[in-house]
Amino acid sequence: MESNVRVRFAPSPTGPLHIGGVRTALYNYLFAKKNNGTFVLRIEDTDQTRYVANAEQYIIDALEWCNIPFDEGPGKNEKFGPYRQSERKELYKKYADLLIETGWAYYAFDTSEQLDSHRKGHEAVGKTFIYNWHNREKGRLVNSLVLSDDDVQQRINAGDKFVIRFKTPQDETLILEDEIRGTIKIDTNALDDKILFKSDGMPTYHLANIVDDHLMEISHVIRGEEWLPSLPLHSLLYRAFGWESPKFAHLPLILKPVGKGKLSKRDGDKLGFPVFPLEYTNEVTGDVSRGYKEDGYFADAFINMLAFLGWNPGTEQEIFSLEELVETFDLKRVSKSGAKFSPDKTKWFNQQYMQQKPDAGLTDLFLPILAEKGISKDSDFVLKVVSSIKERAVFVADFWELSSFFFETPTEYDAKASKKNWKEGTADLMQELITVIEGIEDFSSENTEKVIKEWISGKEIGFGKVMQPLRLSLVGKLAGPHLFDIIAMIGKEETIKRIGNAIKKL
Repeated sequence: MESNVRVRFAPSPTGPLHIGGVRTALYNYLFAKKNNGTFVLRIEDTDQTRYVANAEQYIIDALEWCNIPFDEGPGKNEKFGPYRQSERKELYKKYADLLIETGWAYYAFDTSEQLDSHRKGHEAVGKTFIYNWHNREKGRLVNSLVLSDDDVQQRINAGDKFVIRFKTPQDETLILEDEIRGTIKIDTNALDDKILFKSDGMPTYHLANIVDDHLMEISHVIRGEEWLPSLPLHSLLYRAFGWESPKFAHLPLILKPVGKGKLSKRDGDKLGFPVFPLEYTNEVTGDVSRGYKEDGYFADAFINMLAFLGWNPGTEQEIFSLEELVETFDLKRVSKSGAKFSPDKTKWFNQQYMQQKPDAGLTDLFLPILAEKGISKDSDFVLKVVSSIKERAVFVADFWELSSFFFETPTEYDAKASKKNWKEGTADLMQELITVIEGIEDFSSENTEKVIKEWISGKEIGFGKVMQPLRLSLVGKLAGPHLFDIIAMIGKEETIKRIGNAIKKL
């Protein structure tokens, strides 16, 4: 077991939290809890141009609904606070200046127009412009590597805009280790000199996250595959500061259901499934995006599904409680390749959890749906209904369609089923059955079944000639749980009434 494990989930508040982000949070949470560690939430809001005001609260609410709350973060156990990067701005400038002093970074005064001109010039001769060792000191670029100290200071004093770039080492092969992907080798000559500090006075992600991870004593950085190209720079930054680097693990992408490309909101809109944990309303446009919670998914089923998008336990078991996931989770069993998202599998997980939920809890969820339809029934009766139909349900919202006949007398009958099962002579049989039912004293499911089946056997006719029309009379279609359970629950009077209605209408 690792000691002093501290991991962080560091989303940008630029909109709703994609399920890929939730999975990153989940894996961090599982790893932390497995190792008696700490799960930190840090809000990386250095990109103020894309900042969305309600996004941070959405992220917190989503983690709470998923039952993977953070141990430290904004407003909670602020041991290393503040936990919003915008509130740590002055801190980053100090570290950027330190890199300049030690020769690991430099000021660059190139304007966007000048850089654009360089790019176009390279493209014209079939080359790609990279700001790095190849050209940073040749005099065509405007930076502190070629300007005198006095010139640099004069430009800064005059208010000239500048960025601070990292000075990537030349002619070196980096040997990097990833907990999921193993050894990675990188030629530093292929790297560009990334911007660490922007002209607006804000750090880039690269500088801010390294400084914060060090100061917050993060031991493991578990993040998405899209950050893998940044690993060389981040490793070099730790070297530049003289800090011990955390261990890195880059998670595979969640792929579209067709298997090619990263899963997007557009895929969900097109194929009819959410890609966000909670419903999200865009405060600017008013557009509403669907959420797993509002679509009727159980939080534990959602989390179980997410855990399997990129990880497997190495056994046939698929249903795991959160506690079992914590106990079983291992980064070594996280796949390197992308995980294809399956809407059908997601529904399957919810259905499996439906079977495990206590009937009483599901009843509490169904009662408000009945109330909206103006139906008031004893909760014990509703509990029996839920118990009889839940195995065929994926969502609680399915309950009404599966059970409406328990609460309302059918007024219509399935045409295809009627044509096939209500034949000449059926009405007479059903009228005779009414007489049989009227004579039953013990109206339990077991006794009613015994009496009616004995009657059918005595008539020496096929069971289908009675049972199918009877189900059609009571339910309106050939569906529903055990027929005699339905009869027992709706009672003798209602059973006779429904058979009589069917005789008149069919």
